[in-house]
Amino acid sequence: METTCWLQLTLESPHHNPEQLEDALLQAGALAITLQDAADRPVLEPLPGTTPLWFHTRVTGLFAAQTDPHTIKAILKQALGDRDFPVCRVESLEERDWVRVWLDDFHPMRFGRQLWVCPTDCTPPPPEAVTVWLDPGLAFGTGAHPTTALCLEWLDGADLDGKTVIDYGCGSGILAVAAARLGARQVWAVDIDPQALLATESNAVRNRVREILALGSPAALPATPVDILLANILAGPLIELAPRFSALVRPQGRLALSGILAEQAEQVQAAYAQWFDFDPARRREEWVLLQAVRRAKPTPAE
Repeated sequence: METTCWLQLTLESPHHNPEQLEDALLQAGALAITLQDAADRPVLEPLPGTTPLWFHTRVTGLFAAQTDPHTIKAILKQALGDRDFPVCRVESLEERDWVRVWLDDFHPMRFGRQLWVCPTDCTPPPPEAVTVWLDPGLAFGTGAHPTTALCLEWLDGADLDGKTVIDYGCGSGILAVAAARLGARQVWAVDIDPQALLATESNAVRNRVREILALGSPAALPATPVDILLANILAGPLIELAPRFSALVRPQGRLALSGILAEQAEQVQAAYAQWFDFDPARRREEWVLLQAVRRAKPTPAE
């Protein structure tokens, strides 16, 4: 029988920033802090030098089971003030193998015709499948989110044999590893987060494609344009990066952009229209993937 070993206290407040809530929980003795989006919207790749937080963030502290919740609340009120005190929820948690729980909810997933993403201890897919083996790691990306799924489906339908690829904002490395498994000759996996690069390297080793991947920051990208560039980040960075991405893709090379809400697609596409011809967008739920081919010569800006 599982026993209660943890006390979890969650704060939500429009009047305090997440750093204030986090500091208050640490003062109260929290052993660990997690930040989640109260509206269940994802954070993808932030702009360099920025902290990836949501408009409405839920901050949770984990305490030892014997901790008195009244004492915790008293310390929080002293740190945050009685006025506009955050919504506070206290729960008891049972001792569990949380990685195991995560894996129980992570099942093999197929994207397109032949690409599968699977946890390492699952039953293997059919022999003809191209499989990416993936377990929980330090960075975003399992294929479950619509933006990642759109990119994986796009990769499954692309001609990657012998191609050079950039995965810009690689996260867990799922797209870079998938491109390598699907036949890419060289993949540059870049990210501004060192933890993402560690996760990508681990997953590349697990999938036996480490020698195909070049890992580093965006500054380490090659001077020679590549055949394919993928970026599953956010609309704002995608718009700002349009001139750089255009220089990174060779004429007749392909571009796939995701992390874009449907209402943002027109603005993102307009930022690239000078250099790229776009195919119809792909959509899953409220998210889209924009796909395009690089023209030999840019169209003069109007």
